[in-house]
Amino acid sequence: MLRTIREDLAAARRGDPAARGDLENAIVYSGLHAIWVYRVTHRLWTAQGLPGSRFAARVLGQVARSLTGIEIHPGARIGRRFFIDHGMGVVIGETAVIGEDVLVFHGVTLGGRGGDSPRARRHPVVGDRVVLGAGCSLIGGITVGSDSVVGAGTVVTKDVPAGSVVTGVAGTARPRSGHEGVPTL
Repeated sequence: MLRTIREDLAAARRGDPAARGDLENAIVYSGLHAIWVYRVTHRLWTAQGLPGSRFAARVLGQVARSLTGIEIHPGARIGRRFFIDHGMGVVIGETAVIGEDVLVFHGVTLGGRGGDSPRARRHPVVGDRVVLGAGCSLIGGITVGSDSVVGAGTVVTKDVPAGSVVTGVAGTARPRSGHEGVPTL
């Protein structure tokens, strides 16, 4: 667990040029607080044979949401070195899957589409080393391939190939040129 905390703090330093130091980041970064609480709630959510663990996970998740402005469902699966910068308004749904080294800005939604079966994957899968720009929305059981960038305000409702830049409403993907100026985690 200590290794995970150190990795999260390092991801904050890499993802935010304004990050001053680990102690300050640990105390004031709501994105770190949200992911740390998520890691606890996810363990509760996936605990086998522990009565009331899912209820406890949901309650703790809602407390974290009230304190941080970031809602992460305990059922979501999130990889290592995940960082939410200026996290207010981030929503990550129950069946979302997020890879490693992902950077998310404020107002991002990984949401479901109405009418999907409760057992279906209703939320997006996000690959490794993806950057999700401020206010973007990924909707439904889509996949955003690794090494992609989703621009601010973009609405994505279709799969995105690996190594793409997606912009616009309904998002249009193009190959990355490597000159997008995106921080690497």
